[in-house]
Amino acid sequence: MAMKPVGSTRKPRTRRRGVTVLGAMLLLGGLLPAAASAQDDDPRVGLTPGYFPWSEASSNLDLLDNDPRVAPFDAPPGNFGFVNSDLAFTGDNAIVGGFNGFQIYDISDRTDPVLRSSFVCPGGQGDPSVFGDLLFFSVEETRGRIDCGSQGAPGAVNPERFRGVRIFDISDLDHPIQLPGVQLCRGSHTHTLVTDPDDPDNIYVYNSGTAGVRSPLELAGCENAALTQDPVTSGNPTQWRIDVIKVPLDAPEDAEVVSQPRIFTDPGTGAFNGLQNTLSGALHPSGTAYSPLPNTNTCHDVTAFPEIGLLAGACQGNGLLLDISDPVNPVRMDAVSDPNFSYWHSAQFSNDGTKVMFTDEWGGGTSARCRVTDLPEWGADALFDIVDGEMEFASYYKMPAVQTSQENCVAHNSSVIPVPNRDIYVQAWYQGGVSVVDFTDTANPVEIAFFDRGPINSPNPAGLNLGGLWSAYWYNGFIYGTEIARGFDTYELLASELLTANEIEAASEVQLDQFNSQLMSELVAAPSFAVVLANLDQVVRAADIDANTAARVRQAVDQAEKQADKGNNRSAVAQLNHAVRQVDDSAGQATLEQALLELIDTLS
Repeated sequence: MAMKPVGSTRKPRTRRRGVTVLGAMLLLGGLLPAAASAQDDDPRVGLTPGYFPWSEASSNLDLLDNDPRVAPFDAPPGNFGFVNSDLAFTGDNAIVGGFNGFQIYDISDRTDPVLRSSFVCPGGQGDPSVFGDLLFFSVEETRGRIDCGSQGAPGAVNPERFRGVRIFDISDLDHPIQLPGVQLCRGSHTHTLVTDPDDPDNIYVYNSGTAGVRSPLELAGCENAALTQDPVTSGNPTQWRIDVIKVPLDAPEDAEVVSQPRIFTDPGTGAFNGLQNTLSGALHPSGTAYSPLPNTNTCHDVTAFPEIGLLAGACQGNGLLLDISDPVNPVRMDAVSDPNFSYWHSAQFSNDGTKVMFTDEWGGGTSARCRVTDLPEWGADALFDIVDGEMEFASYYKMPAVQTSQENCVAHNSSVIPVPNRDIYVQAWYQGGVSVVDFTDTANPVEIAFFDRGPINSPNPAGLNLGGLWSAYWYNGFIYGTEIARGFDTYELLASELLTANEIEAASEVQLDQFNSQLMSELVAAPSFAVVLANLDQVVRAADIDANTAARVRQAVDQAEKQADKGNNRSAVAQLNHAVRQVDDSAGQATLEQALLELIDTLS
């Protein structure tokens, strides 16, 4: 299957701890495309540098709490051995991964999370995922040890070295127990859990290894190959494949690699390196060399949506769409490329799986890529509609506030916010902060909330000090973020003209036992008054109902809720039926009518 190019190339245009609040709430007058909000008076522009304390700006997003890193997970900004990385959730606990191990926060009090326990286990980059009582943890660095020791594993070959996916029993969150993990030829940069609806006894782990290939003397079967634009059709090179690990839930210690699919193969020639093979020295549209290199020899990160049988692969030089109905043998359905994208980094489907967003980590996350000279299609999100199994490019989105050359900034990890009838995600932008985006119309994404801090100025007052948000995820009504240098953040999304309190409440009614951003399922709130009122707010916003009718519907729903709170369901249903009679059969009011009927059915 041939790659489909997208995009274009253009020339550049000219209760907090120790916080200084400089920003102001910025309320936009309507749903305008994201680029339209990038005005000179954006409060994110020109924030005062600082570390602790910091300056900040926000719109419709409130920082409830920041928990700074503490020993043995703290170090000056820029020390990569101790930075926070990705994030997973189980119950009232957030698991914060990092290059030195993981930390578990009790988030039962959303305004004041408490560090519950920590586990030192170096090896980077420490991406965590949870499933039941199991924690999976990515390790790629050569210092990683089987015993989780901090002394490193020196030498080209070391039998004590661990590079792969660690597995922990976290049935006692205060005392995790390491189980035998799975050693891999390129280690594990990231991994994604994949469920099989037809196989409840096992969980599958899709591994993406981006580091160097191990010696076969250290791990049998590893075979390094040189990157080339010539077809590679022989041998069994470690490059140009991913790893699929099968984990028996009753015996996770028996986890093993069950396939290594060559999902980049050219079906015409059989070449393993059948997609993008850009080599060092090629120039990015900015005029500088691509960094990282868009050379598709593995995936950086993948996002699975098992209930619809799809996976989105962000695979260095390409964005892929895979059929994972057979998790052991994924099949490539489509592949796209874009000269504006330096490094296809991560992906996120819409809540119903009909759209997909890919990020470009131009600069590798350690560089300033949101400067005034950086075009909005560089280091950005690319939005696609999925039509008949293929991805159709719609637009780019980039956090619109210009950042300084002292701030590492580029698109990074995100998750869906399950507002009924809308496609919204929250996303981390390193030192570009947090951006909440409506991409219901993929051709016109709209920023509806943000939070940003000023540049970190320690330990180098004049240079770039690594920091910012690695991940920002919605979980059970709040947004949580892993700040590389400053610790663990908790945010509350606030009501505005762009997102009502009813819409936020409806999204918050979706309560999960566990959450991994890269393992998706459709999140739908049960019928409720909040869902009905969210639908009403949306119909009003779209001007699909006149003001008098909307007022009558709202009054009837309010009366119904009061009756339901008293246990008078019959009276509540009567009021809701009155509301239904106010609604017409136009397409614009269809979702409102459906929400009313579903609530009536629930109360009857």
